Amino acid sequence: QVQLVESGGGLVQAGGSLRLSCVASGSIFGINNMGWFRQAPGKQRELVASITRFSSTNYVDSVKGRFTISRDNAKNTVYLQMDSLKPEDTAVYYCNADIRTYGSSWSKYWGQGTQVTVSS
Repeated sequence: QVQLVESGGGLVQAGGSLRLSCVASGSIFGINNMGWFRQAPGKQRELVASITRFSSTNYVDSVKGRFTISRDNAKNTVYLQMDSLKPEDTAVYYCNADIRTYGSSWSKYWGQGTQVTVSS
């Protein structure tokens, strides 16, 4: 069984920063791509940033230059450093990872989500 647990969300003023963390635990054989998605009220879930096992990154245009995704493979952890936050960044942020467990094939796992609220 695999769990993804996010932390680091909260309330911040516009222009401020937050750092999200997501730790994967369980019977993990390997982790490939990891990423952060977000979903604002009334909107579809969107990919914010992703990172490959070899740290190649990808960002949605709206966060380029403000957000930085990174990972620590030894700790099965992915981070999202969010700077210069804007009210439109307000959403529930979800961690996502492609994980292979012992004796199984690759599957996509999701965290429970962490709320980020940016006040104007």
